Amino acid sequence: MGATRYTARLSRLGDQDIVVLTDVDGGRCIRIARRGAALLSFEADVDGTTRDLAAGYEDASEIVHRPGSRFAIMVPFAGRIADARYDFDGQPQDLDPGVSGADRASRHGFVRDAVFEVADLGADDDAARVTLRTSAIRPQPGYPHAIDLAVTFTLDYAGLGLEAVMRNVGDSAAPCFFGWHPYFRVADGEVDDWQLQIPAQTLIRTGADLIALAGAEAHVPLDDAPALDFRRPRLIGDSILDQGYTDLAADADGRIRTRLVDPASGFAVTVWQERGVMHAFTADTVSRDARRAIALEPMECMADAFNRPECAAAIRLEPGAERIFRCGVEIES
Repeated sequence: MGATRYTARLSRLGDQDIVVLTDVDGGRCIRIARRGAALLSFEADVDGTTRDLAAGYEDASEIVHRPGSRFAIMVPFAGRIADARYDFDGQPQDLDPGVSGADRASRHGFVRDAVFEVADLGADDDAARVTLRTSAIRPQPGYPHAIDLAVTFTLDYAGLGLEAVMRNVGDSAAPCFFGWHPYFRVADGEVDDWQLQIPAQTLIRTGADLIALAGAEAHVPLDDAPALDFRRPRLIGDSILDQGYTDLAADADGRIRTRLVDPASGFAVTVWQERGVMHAFTADTVSRDARRAIALEPMECMADAFNRPECAAAIRLEPGAERIFRCGVEIES
C-alpha cells in the first residue's frame, strides 16, 4: 500500500513533547506543544518557498514560560476578569485571594501550563489529526468547578481546524467558555503594511484597564468608531489594536471569516469561527518581535464575560453537559 498524503507523529523540541502533523503532498507542516496545546508553527509551501505563518513559541524555554500567550488555549475563560473577581449563582468568587492592588490579575484561563495527554493521533489520505485532552481544570480558589477539555487539531486540504469540547464533570453549574490566542504573519516586517478585514458591526469599548465598559456603553457601532473599523479590507497602518469585535457576519457556509492579507504578494491567512467575538491585537507590548505579527483571537464570548449579565446564558454549563466550539485557519496564495 502506498504512503498516505498525511502523517501524524510524536516528537520533541528540546525537553518538550510535541506533535507533528504533515500534509506531504501539500507541503504543509504543523507543530503543537503538549504543554498548553499551543501551536508552535504552521509551515506552508507558498509559491515554492516554505513560509511559517504562525508566530508561535520558538523553543522549549518559551513553551514553559509562555511569553505573550502565543497560541494559548484559553479555558474556562478568555481574556481578563476584572479585578479577578466575579459572582456566579449568587456566590462571590475571588481568583486571587490574598492579593491586593496592581498585582491582582487573572487572564486566559487555567490550561496554558497544563501538559495535555494525547488521546488520539492518526492520519490517512484525507487528514492528519490529534486530540489533546486535559483534566487540569478542577476546583481551586475562585473556581469551585471541574471541566474536562479536549481539543482536536485537524490538518486537511482546507487548512487547520480546531474543535474544543468542554464538559462539566462537576456536580454544579459552571461558568465556562473557549478562546484561542493565535498570532499570524503574512510577510516579513511589521503589521503596518498588511490589510485586515473583520466582518463585525460592533466594537467592544474598554477602559484603560482593557475591561469592557458597563452595560450598553461597551457596545459601539463601528459607524461611530471609524479609526477601528475594518469591515472593509484596509491597511493596519499605525493602528494600535487590542480590541474586541462583535455582531460578526457569517458567510453562506456559516463560517465567520477574519482575513489578513499581504497586498504585495496577495498571500492571505483567514481565521474562521462559527460564533462568538473576534479580538484583534497588534502585539505592540509583547517581549519579542513587537508588531511583527497580529493576534486574531476567536472567542466564544467577550473578555470578562463572567461579569457580564448579557453573557450569563452563553457561559453557563450545567453538570454533565458539554459544549463545542470550532474555529480554524485557511490559507490563500
